[in-house]
Amino acid sequence: MSANGQRERIRAVLFDLDGTLLDTAPDMIGAMNALRAAECLPPLDYEAARAQVSHGSNGLMRIAFPDTEGEEFERLRDRFLELYRERLADETDFFPGGAAMLAQLESAALPWGIVTNKPGWLAEPLLAELALDRRMACLVSGDTLPVRKPHPLPLLHAAESIGIAPAACVYVGDALRDIEAARAAGMRPVVASFGYVSAADEHHLWPAEAWIDTPGALIDWLETA
Repeated sequence: MSANGQRERIRAVLFDLDGTLLDTAPDMIGAMNALRAAECLPPLDYEAARAQVSHGSNGLMRIAFPDTEGEEFERLRDRFLELYRERLADETDFFPGGAAMLAQLESAALPWGIVTNKPGWLAEPLLAELALDRRMACLVSGDTLPVRKPHPLPLLHAAESIGIAPAACVYVGDALRDIEAARAAGMRPVVASFGYVSAADEHHLWPAEAWIDTPGALIDWLETA
């Protein structure tokens, strides 16, 4: 809220990466299935795996190798990350309407950035391959700071880096931790319902301001927020 009790005008939009700004599931699941094939295991069910992509390598490992622990878990996860790094942007792309949505933000002179738990050594080359690194106002990766979402510090760091008050920022994500981090940072949380959520997540109960079913719906919401 501003000093006179009015809501801050929205001046920037921040996004989660996997399952929000980009559909990275085809490459992440493809890498995991390549690892499972090397371990003489069948491919994962795509929809079940897709629901875990927002939880990163650990989320996929939990369903790909549920009984693996300790050193073997670490070996398999390290190999998965190697395989994924080799195919970062083979099939990764915007969700339908995502490219137009970013173009509309830029036309409206609204800076946009990314706050993700994905480590920088994966996030940075992925964004560079898609030529988004030259367009975004900031990138806060999972290893930029000592803490990650749901801690609010990465979101606050992003707002500070672009010189915009947190209350004037929207944060869009597809996981409960995204919405919790936005709330804790004093930002306006929006759920990307088109992302990697399932009915079991009950995302309609998350403490958000809005739920969008397509990237383009964000533009519609911003016009009335």
